[in-house]
Amino acid sequence: MLSPGLPQGAVPKLERPGPLRDRVYEALLELITTRALQPGRHLVESELASHLGVSRQPVREALQRLNTEGWVDLRPAQGAFVHEPTAEEADQLLAVRTLLETEAARLAAVHADESGIAALNEILTQSVSAGTENAENAENDVDAENARDARFHAKVMELAGNAVLAGLAAQVDRRVRWYCPPIARQRGHRSWIEHRDLIAAIADRDEQRAARLMREHTEHTRRTWAAVTLRGQRICR
Repeated sequence: MLSPGLPQGAVPKLERPGPLRDRVYEALLELITTRALQPGRHLVESELASHLGVSRQPVREALQRLNTEGWVDLRPAQGAFVHEPTAEEADQLLAVRTLLETEAARLAAVHADESGIAALNEILTQSVSAGTENAENAENDVDAENARDARFHAKVMELAGNAVLAGLAAQVDRRVRWYCPPIARQRGHRSWIEHRDLIAAIADRDEQRAARLMREHTEHTRRTWAAVTLRGQRICR
């Protein structure tokens, strides 16, 4: 049922205290977004219940919720299947991400203090340093670079100081990273330059420039993803 190579014990038994259906939902969502459960995979209630150490009822309830939210497809007379995201869905999500992150950059230029700007510069320095060290290694640590990129964007969102915006962005980001895993290898050096320019705009408290740079930055990512997809390369692991 689970993807080959899933580490032994990666699916923990759930503790009983608390709303069990919610804990089962979170566990299944994590397995879906990390692609331990691949798109198109048939989800058998009894097998999921066995893996999670629960009865079938909370699994059934969790699958209903996941279906409502678009993570799972319930097919009559066939059962539940992990949703298979389309290129159009991914492109639409990236467009929404651009809107949210553009506003976050504008607000960050208003609210960021010196320590926040220093934190952004530190993340950038780490990215450039790691990239330089691995420049000759074709198999450099893309996952680590993706993590640093995510930290940078999360920090900008934090500096924006808007909890509602941050909550919406977190929901979109989780789905974006499932639909189209980051493409750090294609964007690498160019992305660092864009991050540097964005930090400068935030430090200058230039709202409009920060918003424009973030919009261009996220649209570059969107176009790069579309180009990779059109070339027929598999970017989803």
